[in-house]
Amino acid sequence: MAYLVLSDGAVFEGERIGAPGQSLGELVFTTGVIGYLETLTDPSYAGQIVIQTFPQIGNYGVMEEDFEGESAAVGYVVRELCETPSNFRSQYDLNTFLKKRGIPGICGVDTRELTRILREKGVMNAMICDEVPEDLSVIRQYRIQNAVESVSRKAPETFLPQGDALYRVTLIDYGAKRNIIRSLLSRGCEVTVVPQDTAAEEILAADPDGIMLSNGPGDPQENTFCIEQIRKLMGKKPMFGICLGHQLTALAMGGKTEKLKYGHRGANQPVRETDGTRTYITSQNHGYTVVSESLKGIGRLSFINRNDESCEGVEYPGKNCFTVQFHPEACAGPCDTSFLFDRFVSMMGGKEHAEG
Repeated sequence: MAYLVLSDGAVFEGERIGAPGQSLGELVFTTGVIGYLETLTDPSYAGQIVIQTFPQIGNYGVMEEDFEGESAAVGYVVRELCETPSNFRSQYDLNTFLKKRGIPGICGVDTRELTRILREKGVMNAMICDEVPEDLSVIRQYRIQNAVESVSRKAPETFLPQGDALYRVTLIDYGAKRNIIRSLLSRGCEVTVVPQDTAAEEILAADPDGIMLSNGPGDPQENTFCIEQIRKLMGKKPMFGICLGHQLTALAMGGKTEKLKYGHRGANQPVRETDGTRTYITSQNHGYTVVSESLKGIGRLSFINRNDESCEGVEYPGKNCFTVQFHPEACAGPCDTSFLFDRFVSMMGGKEHAEG
């Protein structure tokens, strides 16, 4: 038996899964029907306890080839955990994965009710434990800190495409998903991934053809050093930012970010291109958003979320830079916006990005 205790005092009783011990984190939900492996290995979930809204999780097992990075989530909540996966690629079951990765979890709880609570009250802290604590102050006081530093790699690493490299890209790792690297390699790019604390001068000294700013966890405003480096890089090389990279770029250009009530997490987020009427279905994982009005006269809004009209993309005229809040490298998820990598490659080929 185990308990999920929310910071508002609500208690959910269920069965223990995964690693032993208690888990304290920010409770969030993701609406993905598939992609639980990518969720559990996405560094952007650092410091968070993840609820899967889809009722049965684990039915196709674990395939290590599909991992996006090192596990950063601190807890896992599901309605029903499948103990006997059926998939020709499966190497072992999900519960074994959770134990190996040290992630405590709980199953047999009403994930619909939990999701409803977060949608109505907003994201809150929670604890997975074997006994309900009398004092909830430790839960209420929890804060995610130094998230990017905790998930970024500590040394540079270079990845080579098959055949001759057409372009050289520096990817700044704020918690980068591996599929960003795969998406660039498939387009003939040599990719050098550098730690989040790499100075702009060092990046420019390597003279890459383009710079990518990765996804990552936590409050973007916390990363003052990263923001300052992006400010120094703006306009020097073609740049493409995703998720946290999108937020950090906005802050570097004088914009503002704010925390969403419960964030956007899942593979079914509708995003409309501001030039025209085209709507794309995207994969997303973020709890903060760029305040569109704060970039007036600085950047051009290129995409908006169709559910809440929040900012989903910005272009910076004259800076050879564009950023998006969603994941064009989605895996698992829709591939509707993978063309954005082609736009970035086109920019490195000397074609200024002018489209939405």
